[in-house]
Amino acid sequence: MADDRLDRMRRLTAPLRVKPGSKVRLPADYDPGDTGHFGAKAEADQALLEGTALIAEYQDKLAAQDTWGLLVVIQGMDAAGKDGTIGHVLTGLNPQGVEVTSFKVPSALEADHDYLWRSQLRLPTRGSIGIFNRSHYEEVLVVRVHA
Repeated sequence: MADDRLDRMRRLTAPLRVKPGSKVRLPADYDPGDTGHFGAKAEADQALLEGTALIAEYQDKLAAQDTWGLLVVIQGMDAAGKDGTIGHVLTGLNPQGVEVTSFKVPSALEADHDYLWRSQLRLPTRGSIGIFNRSHYEEVLVVRVHA
């Protein structure tokens, strides 16, 4: 059953994947209003339920193996829906195994350290999931270059 759900999720996400190194121009390359193959909201809601159940199973396996941590980096412009994506898609996860970090203006302590120091502090431990709301690589440009 998990294999069927995984295949369905792969089919849903395949048209949305961007090849590394390629450039994307919206809406020339992707229609932001595209609803995929969903004809009704009920279909999309069912796919979301299946996807969150699958993610929850993978989270259980990640925690049980206690070998690796998973870091998810969500990057987008202001008002791109990063917070909504985190809240909506990851609803099925056990909150005890997830930590969401939003990087704001560095504190005095953080500014006294290497520019990626505070990011390293927030990396997920074995068996857990860390979510960076905005890329930690912004630190290279925003904090260090544009003081």
